[in-house]
Amino acid sequence: MMKKITYLFLTACVCSAFLTSCGNGMENSDSTASSAAVEPVVADVASLSKESHGYGQGVQTDEQNRTLGALDFNKEFGKYNAMAISEDTENITLTFDQGYENGYTSKILDTLKEKNVKATFFLVQDYAERNPELVQRMIDEGHRIGNHSVHHYSMPTLSEQTCRDEIMGLHQYIKENYGVNMTQFRPPMGEYSEQSLALTDECGYKTVLWSFAYADWNVDDQPEPSGALDKLISAAHPGAVYLLHSVSSTNAQILGDMIDGIRAKGFEFN
Repeated sequence: MMKKITYLFLTACVCSAFLTSCGNGMENSDSTASSAAVEPVVADVASLSKESHGYGQGVQTDEQNRTLGALDFNKEFGKYNAMAISEDTENITLTFDQGYENGYTSKILDTLKEKNVKATFFLVQDYAERNPELVQRMIDEGHRIGNHSVHHYSMPTLSEQTCRDEIMGLHQYIKENYGVNMTQFRPPMGEYSEQSLALTDECGYKTVLWSFAYADWNVDDQPEPSGALDKLISAAHPGAVYLLHSVSSTNAQILGDMIDGIRAKGFEFN
């Protein structure tokens, strides 16, 4: 039987060989949505393009300071339950990619708690296995846990089955060990294909990219704090999704001032 996907409300999906269902639990869902209104479509996953794309929001912005690359992504791929910018125009979403622990996550969590801000932490399985206390703290303090795959492979390079296994393997691990049904997926390295986005949707996940990111990931070449702070605050825009890395000493240092500066511009965090 040809695998079909319906972009309405996903009630069932094909899973990996070792799982019986993809699951669509809402315990850890968020309120973000694609800013592109799309018509329901039906497509054969196997027929979709596997051409690899590397996402970047670019530097061009519109009159509201929204990055055009993020708006274009929503318009083109919103039909696959994928977004790079939220239509929640009054709020900004903070997201952190958790590839490995570098000693700054506790400080970041302290600041988020002090400022009463919730964030989304996208985990790879190795991080969840090695840092259970931090992951549990994220959950206990009301943050969202997102799926960043089991092994951090480039999704468009994988077979359909391996793509599902990368998503659902971590889904099952987090559900069994932390009691959370994740609903948001960030493809490793921001790499995707039309087919991988559709497969992600088929597994009950929203793909969440970002509308702002900056060079914060190289622990040996960290951005200068005052310049980074100015860049982060000036980039604020309606529906912004910020990608930050918790391995960054600069981010840990300036996060509180960043939150205050963005709030001073009239935005709140969701």
